[in-house]
Amino acid sequence: QLQAFGGGLVQAGGSLRLSCAASAVSEGTFSDYRMGWFRQAPGKEREFVATITWGGGSTMYTDSVKGRATISRDNAKKTIYLHMNSLKPEDTAIYYCAVHVNPTINPTMRQGYAYWGQGTLVTVSS
Repeated sequence: QLQAFGGGLVQAGGSLRLSCAASAVSEGTFSDYRMGWFRQAPGKEREFVATITWGGGSTMYTDSVKGRATISRDNAKKTIYLHMNSLKPEDTAIYYCAVHVNPTINPTMRQGYAYWGQGTLVTVSS
């Protein structure tokens, strides 16, 4: 199971760090998988935000957050993070983490992910 937390209400220009912790899984299993963050704004489809390889050596971001977001992971804590700064009202969404279980699918596509965690709401006020 994955649990995302760290969301909240923040003013435009502010920053947040989201966390996603895995439970009921060993550290070894957790560290085997690429992980990702997605978000879903009201009335919109869930979209890709960022992904990180199992060892943390490679990351990818959607264009709208490049330069403002950093994804990282601590395998010993079975946790991934998403630090976002210079937040904009359009970043308002529920943020979800998930496991990239199908390596044949592009890691920016939600279809390759499973074990979606309970999301955390980020609200950015203007």
